[in-house]
Amino acid sequence: MKGFTKEVQIALVAIAGIVVLFFGLKFLKGLTVFSTDDNYYVKFKDISGLSVSSPVYANGYRVGVVEDIVYNYDNQDDIIAVLGLDKKLNVPKGTSAEIASDLLGNVKLELNFGINPVDLLEPGDTIYGDMQHGIMSKASEMVPQFQKMLPKLDSILASVNALLSNPALAASLDNINQITTNLSSTTNELKHLSASLDHQVPGVLQKADGVMENAQVLTKGLSELDLAMTMSKVNATLQNVEQMTATLNSKDGTLGLLMRDQELYRNMTSTMGHVDSLMIDLKARPMRYVHFSLFGKKYK
Repeated sequence: MKGFTKEVQIALVAIAGIVVLFFGLKFLKGLTVFSTDDNYYVKFKDISGLSVSSPVYANGYRVGVVEDIVYNYDNQDDIIAVLGLDKKLNVPKGTSAEIASDLLGNVKLELNFGINPVDLLEPGDTIYGDMQHGIMSKASEMVPQFQKMLPKLDSILASVNALLSNPALAASLDNINQITTNLSSTTNELKHLSASLDHQVPGVLQKADGVMENAQVLTKGLSELDLAMTMSKVNATLQNVEQMTATLNSKDGTLGLLMRDQELYRNMTSTMGHVDSLMIDLKARPMRYVHFSLFGKKYK
């Protein structure tokens, strides 16, 4: 640069700095410095969050960038985003573009390809655009509902605080603790009882086996009895009892007469009365009936 003056050198350095700055800004924005991409146009009614240099993805892979956004002041519902897509990308007809955002607020453009991979769009064609109805959009729709629920949540929290500060709750917790302790002691007692039963059950089972053996012997003895002969003997005995009963009820027998003849009953009663009087008089005056004297004296 010896042939240039200092002013020309400064001007050339300034121009070079401006060029580097320009291409550096484009590079930082994600725009290709020497763009060889095909341009497509996307028509939106709302581009909330979308800006120049926003990336364009297809099936999760970056295929381009938003190069420019044109706002139509005559028709506010007509906003055009200029896309720069890779020349190797085939865009079928029926493809749509959706503005998507992640939880960190990063905005991108998602291409949803049409179903016919043969019928393709040409560079310069227009694609229909819309907002993606994903998690973030659903979350934004739920915000008004949460706002309506906030007063109810406040009242619920106040009720919970009142419940927690109630002394009855502490007393109930103490009772629950006591119940738990009682249950623990009861469980231990049941364990001891189960252990004792484990020791006693074999002996009980042995006794039960002995009882079952005795029952089997008794059953065998009963099965060996001659029930027909036994029943015949029982019938004969019952017949003898019936004959005795008939004899007692008959007037011909002595016992029947004693049981039915009233005159005989009265005579026997009178005789027993005389005998009783005789025995009394004999005890009172025995000498009247027994005569014994050395001198021959008589008693009357």
